[in-house]
Amino acid sequence: MRFRPCIDIHNGSVKQIVGGSITGRDDKVIENFVSEQDAAFYANMYKEMGISGGHIVILNDINSPYYDLTKEQALLALEAYKGGMQVGGSIDPKNALGYLEAGASHVIVTSYVFHNGIINMDNLTYLSNRVGKERIVLDLSCRKVDGKFFVATNRWQTLTNVEVNEKLFYDLEQYCDEFLVHAVDVEGKSNGIEEDVATILGNLDGMKITYAGGISSFEDLDKLKAIGKGKIDFTVGSALDMFGGTMDFKKVCAYK
Repeated sequence: MRFRPCIDIHNGSVKQIVGGSITGRDDKVIENFVSEQDAAFYANMYKEMGISGGHIVILNDINSPYYDLTKEQALLALEAYKGGMQVGGSIDPKNALGYLEAGASHVIVTSYVFHNGIINMDNLTYLSNRVGKERIVLDLSCRKVDGKFFVATNRWQTLTNVEVNEKLFYDLEQYCDEFLVHAVDVEGKSNGIEEDVATILGNLDGMKITYAGGISSFEDLDKLKAIGKGKIDFTVGSALDMFGGTMDFKKVCAYK
């Protein structure tokens, strides 16, 4: 169990937001924190501290007028920490190799694979063959409906019919190196983890998985460690003191 850092970029700025607030309308979100530093600043910080395996997320849609500005920030971060971070946001076979060549260790993929509400196995197979499974992270970020969790795409606004359960991970692990799971209903709210999601992840064996969503205290980390049986890596965003929260960044980095 280890900390995975993040650099979330929206409208060209590093931000922490309420995840469920992302929409395509006017590129507006509910912001918890907007940094005065650029993305390369945080990438250099993580590099100097030797913290790898985090994710850079481009939060603007590819059709947004802010997309190019946001992508530029992502590329600056990749240049600053070559091989140290993953990148996600509108990833498909056309741009995946470009991000890897720019310095990403992995590309994080959702909408290209979970397309039109279902898993597109042709797309997944093609991407895995083109990029290599060892460079792919599948994002199984999810929302809760009637007691079950379903993959959410398009900046977490579109629900698919793909249920997030143990079988799904075992079915998909042959196509990727890692999984990233945002519990979207608690993402950015700093109100505690989604325990049912953590339970699913804790029951899996032999996989690299990062959980994100709702972590606001070291008690939350202890709870995630217990429920996840010490096997799940984690991301903390809005709760970090460097992003306006109360959790000491260095202590979070040292948590195991």
